[in-house]
Amino acid sequence: MCGRYALNASQDELMDAFEISTDYAGPILPADWNITPTREIYVVRDNREGMRELATLSWGLIAPWSDNPQDALRSQSQAINARTETVHEKPTFKNAFHQRRCLIPASGYYEWATELGPYSTKQPFFIHGKGLIAFAGIWDRWRAPDGSYQESAAIITRPAVEFLATVHHRMPTFLPKERWSDWLDPQVTSTHEIRALMAVEHPAEGLSAYPVSSRVNSTANNGPALIEPIELGEPETLF
Repeated sequence: MCGRYALNASQDELMDAFEISTDYAGPILPADWNITPTREIYVVRDNREGMRELATLSWGLIAPWSDNPQDALRSQSQAINARTETVHEKPTFKNAFHQRRCLIPASGYYEWATELGPYSTKQPFFIHGKGLIAFAGIWDRWRAPDGSYQESAAIITRPAVEFLATVHHRMPTFLPKERWSDWLDPQVTSTHEIRALMAVEHPAEGLSAYPVSSRVNSTANNGPALIEPIELGEPETLF
């Protein structure tokens, strides 16, 4: 799963990396090295005119049937991730999967070691690529009882592969640049076609991982020091 990630790119850097030409009128989010569920995040999606745009949504998909803000917040905390295996059929996610997909940009993400690898229980790792990475995501729009709308998003995860499986059994689904346009296109609605877009041959290619301080465990901590590597000692060091 992915429960924390980091993004320290500026708005202009995101616009350039994701080839966005539309104007952005939303809030400017600060660099964040400890993004937590329900926080406002950047996403990339197609707008109603079919043009790629940068938008801000809250992390954690609000269940469409939520009756009030308290239920909405509760549902968000339980729906920060959707699984590739079931996203197309789960009631909370299936409509968004077929009609409202997005990319969620990140500088990297955190994962906590499990019993799958030779690490201390709950040892945090920072996983990153050579530049910005793009999580496959879905988004939706919830109408509150007062008539206002709140937009939210979830990250799609998949079984971990290669060296990442020694840290945790799940990983985000990453999409290469050549698949972005089809992924964002709301006209692509076939379950088979959408699922095929997530089937990347080498999903861990270009990624690296290293252990970091447990300071990331606290939502009160932030800043670039959270992604600085630490030494685990010879018995636990794998890469």
